[in-house]
Amino acid sequence: MELTKSELEIMNVLWDAGRPLTRGEILELSVDKKWKDNSIHILLNRLLAKGAIAEGGFTRSGKSYGRLYEPQISGEEYYAGSVFAVSRERLGMLFDALLKSRSVDAGLLDDFSGRLREKQRALGE
Repeated sequence: MELTKSELEIMNVLWDAGRPLTRGEILELSVDKKWKDNSIHILLNRLLAKGAIAEGGFTRSGKSYGRLYEPQISGEEYYAGSVFAVSRERLGMLFDALLKSRSVDAGLLDDFSGRLREKQRALGE
């Protein structure tokens, strides 16, 4: 699933909230948004069409009721899918670049090594 920058901003708000949100709450929590307030209807409809979000019911908002929106995919699933959408060769290049990064320390390598061993064991079963 490919998301635009604006759609991803909305998804990040929903993932961070950890609960269904109304349109108004999404606007309120979108502090770094790059889109206009009036565009939220278009963005939410596109996310609904892509299956990234779903309606999660209704809630009272003042004198009326508003729809709630909830993610249908986790942030981890989305970002993993984005990484694996590239070719195996490019994935290897990304892995090499991460290993060469100055922010990678022995603790992070130990953590990744343990996770890789767990996955290898799971694949062997």
